[in-house]
Amino acid sequence: MPHAQSVATESLIVSAKTAADWKNDLARNGYVVVKNVISEEKAAYYVDQMQEWLEGFGLGYNRSDKSTWKPENLPANMKGGMYHDYAVAHESFNWEARMEPGVLDVFSQIWNTEELLVSFDGINLTPPIKNPDTAKWPHIDQSPNRLGLECIQGILNFNPNGPEDGGLTVLRGSHTVVPEFFKTHKVTNMGSWGFEDFYMFDDEQQEWFAEKGCETVKVCVGPGDLILWDSRTVHYNVPPRGEIVRALLYVCLTPASFATPGSMKQKKAIFEMWGRTTHWPHANLHLDHKVPRRNGVPDPLNRTEPIKKPILSDKLLKLAGAMPY
Repeated sequence: MPHAQSVATESLIVSAKTAADWKNDLARNGYVVVKNVISEEKAAYYVDQMQEWLEGFGLGYNRSDKSTWKPENLPANMKGGMYHDYAVAHESFNWEARMEPGVLDVFSQIWNTEELLVSFDGINLTPPIKNPDTAKWPHIDQSPNRLGLECIQGILNFNPNGPEDGGLTVLRGSHTVVPEFFKTHKVTNMGSWGFEDFYMFDDEQQEWFAEKGCETVKVCVGPGDLILWDSRTVHYNVPPRGEIVRALLYVCLTPASFATPGSMKQKKAIFEMWGRTTHWPHANLHLDHKVPRRNGVPDPLNRTEPIKKPILSDKLLKLAGAMPY
């Protein structure tokens, strides 16, 4: 088996470390786990809210009946449980979670500011299903045209997440050699979002990273933990193979000062239409009018606003880019 295909399972865990310590770990390895950002009780609450949201489509999915955990009972998704459509980015529970004090505090420590913007990102509620999509899609989310650190992505995890439970896989330290990769490889397929901030690597290219010493690691975490990773770190999702539903939401915050006036105007307009974005809070902003497709046709269950709208506090509006700091 090629070196690049072997996967270690570990957590680079932060518990009693200072912010300076875990920021050093993040800079060195390209990822880190911050423990207990929210309580296990609060994590269970978010799982309940997400399950209620999924059951609300009326497609036959029932959290208590594993026989209903199958694709035909789920709305349109990626990889068996990644949801970005149906205005899920603005459901009340999603905003409540991304505004958790512990989450905001971590990102404030990363960027040394409390004046942040948040991405309008999706959720992941992936039950173990038969014949899951196991195709790997190792990729980065920052173009080599952007020099240096510009974005730290995050996963706020809600269910136990061990070696068999699906989750994030990273190539440890790959962010440090990505510039060399693009200098030594001819690249022709940049920009799958229409922006040059996404690139997917094939098996041969992944092996190149392995030869550079970038070990492939499946990150294991507990309820309430926050995974952080540099957008230049090669990473991908793996589906759950055990009995536990993978449950999390994607959260990313960057300084409001990173956004141009034009980007702020775009972000405000997208928010006011309950639109979604990529994981980038301050750039790559575009309104996606595409209707999700289910069973090969536009989904009649599509919605353009959340079922449970968030309370529009000043704090939320500033994070959304709809009110200036």
